[in-house]
This record gives sequence, C-alpha cells and structure tokens, in this order.
Amino acid sequence: MTLTKLLKGLVPVGLLTALPSSAFATANLASDDFVGISFWLISMAMLSATIFFLWEVQNVEGKWKTSLVVGALVCFIAAVHYFYMREQWVLTGESPTELRYIDWILTVPLMVVEFALLTGVGMRKLFWASVIMLVTGYFGESGVMGGTATMWGTASALAYFYMAYEVGCLTIFGGPTGAVGTALNSASGKIPSAGRMLQWFVLVGWAIYPLGYLMGTDAGQWYEGMSNIALDMNVVYNVGDAINKIGFGMAVWSAARS
Repeated sequence: MTLTKLLKGLVPVGLLTALPSSAFATANLASDDFVGISFWLISMAMLSATIFFLWEVQNVEGKWKTSLVVGALVCFIAAVHYFYMREQWVLTGESPTELRYIDWILTVPLMVVEFALLTGVGMRKLFWASVIMLVTGYFGESGVMGGTATMWGTASALAYFYMAYEVGCLTIFGGPTGAVGTALNSASGKIPSAGRMLQWFVLVGWAIYPLGYLMGTDAGQWYEGMSNIALDMNVVYNVGDAINKIGFGMAVWSAARS
C-alpha cells in the first residue's frame, strides 16, 4: 500500500475521531425546528467538504495543494463549531453568538489568506482587515463594548469594503483595485480565473452576512423592523457560511483541476 493510499484511508477516520462529543448529543431535533436542522445540515456539509478537499490535495499540483489544505481547514473548523452551535441552540434556544464569532475569527482570515497564497502579496493587510471586520461586528452584535450597533456595524463594513477593494472586487465592473487585485489580474496560468471566482464570493456571497447582522441588532436602530422578516437570523448566517466557506474551497479546486 502506498503512502498516498494510506493517507486517503486515514483522513476520514481521523476527522470523525476528532469530532466533539456534542456531535452525538442526545438532544433531539424537533420536526419544526428549522434553525436546528440547518445547523445539523451545515455541520455535515462542512465535514463532507473537509474530507473532499483533503482527498483532492493529492490530485493537484504545486501551490494549489496548500490552497486546498487551507480550504479543508476552514471547513473543518466550521464543522466542529457547528456541532457545538447546534447543541447550544437545541438545548437552550439561544443564538450561539460567541461560538459563531470564534468560528469566524479563525476561518475568515484563512479565507482571505487564499488571495495571498495565490499572489504572494497582501497577507498581512488582508489578515488584519478581516480581524477588524469581525471584532467590530461582534462588539455591535453582543453589545459588550457599549456604543450602538449602527456604529460598530459601520466600522465592520468599512473593513469589508477595504478588503473588497484590495482583492480587486471592483475590477469586475472596471473599477480600481489594490495590490492583491493587481497581482491577481496580472498573474499567469490558472490564478486569474481562481481569483475572479473568489472575488465574486467576497462581493456577493459575503453580502449575506450584513442581512443577518441587521436582523439581529435592529432594536432601537434606524433599521428597526428587520427582525420581522420571516426568516431566522441564524438561518441566514448558516446559509452564508455554507455558500462562502465551501464555495471558496470549490473555487480553488475548480481552478486547480481545470
């Protein structure tokens, strides 16, 4: 048996062994608990994506291997957190804000690092911009630092817009770009196509999250009434995570295999 075959066989076993005990919690999902069901579905989707990306590392070349490993790591971290978030929701009925932001503070910087891995530039800028976006978003959603949700949300949005500019999202419409976007557009081989797919995710996919933020923090704000939308904030966040975290990895995989 070759080392590659051995690793492929051990990966699924290792991942399943590493899952928290909460994955097998005795708490039952109610048939009408669509939020709890969404937590479960997304956790399994993240785990499946993790196994797939690690499996496919053997089938790509060069720097794409590292990019796929990062994609797998993002999905694995998310899967573990989703098992815990699902348990908290089912047992308490409370939104797992802290667990969600812990997940994001670990995974979102890894996602934007994908751009730096493809281009070799911008890693530090993108990393800190993503941290600022998430920390200010948490302050606004949790209220732990005072101030208003509008104030913290605006700060978070500014960090997001900076990242969108830096990675070249505006070039989709012929607009300006930062150093990372310039490097993506001028790169050779498969990198520009991968970069374009990732830019679309940042521009469109990440736009899902402000909707969840507005729905969860609307009390006393100028956008009050957003929580009346017939959709739970957690479902919005869960769908956003599935689309963006799995989608980032799939974009890299698609470009690497093309």
